[in-house]
Amino acid sequence: MAFPSWFTRFNSKQIYRSLRTTTSSFNNTYSHISQTPSTSSSTSTIEKIISTEGNKQYFSWLSSLLPLALTFSAGLCSLDSRRNISVCDSNVTDGVRYGGKGSTEHVVGGNSKEIPQELIKELESICQDNMTRDYEERYFHGKPQNSFHKALNIPDIVVFPRSEEEVSKIVVSCNNHKVPIIPYGGATSIEGHTLSPNGGVCIDMTLMKNVKSLNIEDMDVVVEPGIGWMELNEYLEPYGLFFPLDPGPGATIGGMCATRCSGSLAVRYGTMRDNVISLKVVLANGDVVKTGNRARKSAAGYDLTRLIIGSEGTLGVITEVTLKLQKIPQHSVVPSSLLVCTIWRVAMCNFPTVKDAADVAIATMLSGIQVSRVELLDEVQVKAINLANGKNLPELPTLMFEFIGTEAYSREQTLIVQKLVSEHNGSDFVFSEEPEAKKELWKIRKEALWALFAMEPDFEAMISDVCVPLSRLAELISLSKKEIDASPLVCTVIAHAGDGNMHALILFDPDKEEQRREAEKLNQLMVYNALEMQGTCTGEHGVGTGKMKYLEKELGIEALQTMKKIKSVLDPNNIMNPGKIIPPHVCF
Repeated sequence: MAFPSWFTRFNSKQIYRSLRTTTSSFNNTYSHISQTPSTSSSTSTIEKIISTEGNKQYFSWLSSLLPLALTFSAGLCSLDSRRNISVCDSNVTDGVRYGGKGSTEHVVGGNSKEIPQELIKELESICQDNMTRDYEERYFHGKPQNSFHKALNIPDIVVFPRSEEEVSKIVVSCNNHKVPIIPYGGATSIEGHTLSPNGGVCIDMTLMKNVKSLNIEDMDVVVEPGIGWMELNEYLEPYGLFFPLDPGPGATIGGMCATRCSGSLAVRYGTMRDNVISLKVVLANGDVVKTGNRARKSAAGYDLTRLIIGSEGTLGVITEVTLKLQKIPQHSVVPSSLLVCTIWRVAMCNFPTVKDAADVAIATMLSGIQVSRVELLDEVQVKAINLANGKNLPELPTLMFEFIGTEAYSREQTLIVQKLVSEHNGSDFVFSEEPEAKKELWKIRKEALWALFAMEPDFEAMISDVCVPLSRLAELISLSKKEIDASPLVCTVIAHAGDGNMHALILFDPDKEEQRREAEKLNQLMVYNALEMQGTCTGEHGVGTGKMKYLEKELGIEALQTMKKIKSVLDPNNIMNPGKIIPPHVCF
């Protein structure tokens, strides 16, 4: 056996203990030598002492081995220290970094490197004409449509894969060259998820928008990630089915999985993690992983589906999604195939304060009524809706409900809620069963952000997204509303009141730094209020770059270190959407 191989059987700690003992013995001997009067050269003196002790052969062997042992020990210690070295983001320096604790910066910095020509040729071979280096296109992909977050850099290349195979090849090439990857969907995310702080390759998934299979009897569908939820529901409508999650218009299924979004119907149907059966994902090394089959439940191994949902492209690129579907209420049937007359009813009512409105939302949920939606708008948001849509709604805090059930059940629900409204100072309780009226009402709600811009067309919006246990919602809204009303900025409060999720839309002039800082202060106050109530800094918009700085306060450093370890194993070169979710100060 070769000597180096033999030597590696000993770990550095064993060698250190052995050498420490030997060195101690040698030091004692050397001390004895130094106290002996010198009568000849040092070599002869040493030999004399060793000869006196009868250990000349042993010491000569040790003398020859000691330098070699020290050299190997140092090398092994170095390797051992590498294994245990703290792993942090390479761009972390002294002081507060973007996304770290206490950060107030909104422009994300990074280290952009020139893309290797070899990688460009590889991508051209893979994508053919479906790639671009045009500046305007790169700039568009580097700036989210509805987010005030910015980055110093933009993507160097944008590619438009058409298949899972192409995605895998793109990822492999980028990983080989250690070039960052930024998955891109509908660009409707709020927290800077698609920013490219380090440049790199933006993978636009919008050409992968096919419905691969529809299983009507199983009420599920297999789709590619680039299809939008609104497009999907148009496809499903003739079959009497729909996908129930409804985030902002333009959102794609892949992006919805990546951010673990929900929407106004989550109170009845759950969030994205409840409605995805399985996924296919391309990992950083190009492997394509299937997280499950189409069974509605499974206890087979780790739940990789839920690991990927909400990972924001930091662990892999989603290439296929299997979704649960629901019956459109008008098409509900019983086993005998007898068509049931199902009523889809919406209602609105007004209140003197947002607390009264929130109290009714809580009371409604506690009553056991299976509502589909409970949405709260404050008086400023209603004013914006009137301005943008030419409406004449009472400019008061407003609740909007949706009930689904048989005619008798829907009527019973409506009467119970009407009674709760009257007990909490509510007024103007109206409802409608007309399809067009219902669509118009929810369209207005969905376009609340664009309505708000009608008040200040040249401003940008900072959108808070916090969620608390339902019993604390009224308290959270009251506290937030007090802080908002005291601010000089135009702000509105909107809530998915049935599950404790509150949004504050804060308009500010991007050219005035003091306004941006005031908006950031309001956002931070709402986050801290939510965390004090055992809530979360983001109910449905995700972390991205904007909410990283709050994660340690919410989850603790141990949870973040665990996330970083998972990331480092699946993505050792840190190419998958770097700079998102995990704060830069987290080490392990």
